[in-house]
Amino acid sequence: MSQLNPPLLAIVGPTAVGKSALALALARAFEGEIVNADSRQVYRHMDVGTAKPTPAQRDQVPHHLIDILDPDQEFSLALFLQLAQEAVRNIHGMGKLPMVVGGTGQYIWALLEDWKVPQVPPDPQLRRALESEELAGGQGTLHKRLQTLDPQGASSIDPRNIRRVVRALELHHVTGKLPSSLRMKGRPPYRHLVIGLTMPREALYQRIDQRVDRMLEQEFVSEVEGLLKLGYTPDLASMSSLGYREIASVLGREIDLVEATRRIKFATHGFTRRQYTWFRRGDSRIRWVDATGDPYPEAEGLVRDFLRGQGRCGRMGTTP
Repeated sequence: MSQLNPPLLAIVGPTAVGKSALALALARAFEGEIVNADSRQVYRHMDVGTAKPTPAQRDQVPHHLIDILDPDQEFSLALFLQLAQEAVRNIHGMGKLPMVVGGTGQYIWALLEDWKVPQVPPDPQLRRALESEELAGGQGTLHKRLQTLDPQGASSIDPRNIRRVVRALELHHVTGKLPSSLRMKGRPPYRHLVIGLTMPREALYQRIDQRVDRMLEQEFVSEVEGLLKLGYTPDLASMSSLGYREIASVLGREIDLVEATRRIKFATHGFTRRQYTWFRRGDSRIRWVDATGDPYPEAEGLVRDFLRGQGRCGRMGTTP
């Protein structure tokens, strides 16, 4: 395996499209290890609602950057890059194939393209003022301001993710530049293959709805109740994950479970549309695979050809 530009596989796509299952199969076939690129699976105690790989799945294939923070700790792009780059180095050092898997497009492209994250320290006073403005104006107030200021930057941020919206406005306040213009790139450190999973929108929405129903059957309500009992409040950035605040509202008797379920499904549909702003169907950097059926055979062929062209990494795989 080349020491100058070692290979790296990324598996991307919207929520519920089947990235984790494909990653597990490919990791078994090609001696891979998985680096999580989901900004919510890093948190402990948040398993059901984030669709985190199960302990049994993590026993099959080593996973990195899962369960590394408590829900009241902050996770950032800079921290992701630091930890992911270290994990990738270690995986390469063992002669295995690093596989970056997740739906947080900003994290994946930042790793693959060696983004240089602005060294702007947090301003607690400014953050408190912005958060107070959001509270007074209602959800989405700050995102609307960011959209007016920097449409490109705002399009890649979920309006519900107040932490990222505040950070973007903070960067503009300190530097005077548009947040989207601060994405400086270095020299790509890896020879990479990006496999994107996709399917028709209605089929994806159906799969999302089925996943939400399964989460509720798997004690999602109990998970949120446990977080609240541990003192983790709904205003935390981690709790902006899809579903957590809705379930907290059920527990607070503000809405019933039927309404919460409807809101979670609707919000997740919208979230997948925003994910596609990072993973565009016309993007030549991505090899798209239809996940309506079994995506493994086509994906396996792509990985096999990639490794043959880039140099062998571990044992060449066979279909599991």
